Amino acid sequence: MIWVFVYGTLLEGEVNHAVAAPYVVQLESGCVRGTLYNYGPYPALVLKGENIVIGEWLQVTDEGLVQMDLLEDYNGPGLCNDYERLWINDAVRPDREGWIYVWNDGRGYPLLSSGSWRTHRKKL
Repeated sequence: MIWVFVYGTLLEGEVNHAVAAPYVVQLESGCVRGTLYNYGPYPALVLKGENIVIGEWLQVTDEGLVQMDLLEDYNGPGLCNDYERLWINDAVRPDREGWIYVWNDGRGYPLLSSGSWRTHRKKL
């Protein structure tokens, strides 16, 4: 089993959660440090800054990680990827660690100052 931190459309109840749902063994709330950007239909996280980004830890099977890689257009280390997949620790519980999908920079998109995709979506 593999832990993956999600903060956008893969969150429970969001549009892409169905991609991961068949493979989720456990789900826990969590948060990481970084900066959240608004791409429009989904957010992107950059691991710079000390802001708190709120999300969930999904414990998934190996096949779940494969399906999430496909969704996030992650082709592997050093390859052309929309998102990079990196190892990270939770901001509050350092013993919780796993993969996260991130951008290298904000690509000029606006910040989501709330640090929460759900909070942002409720305002729409």
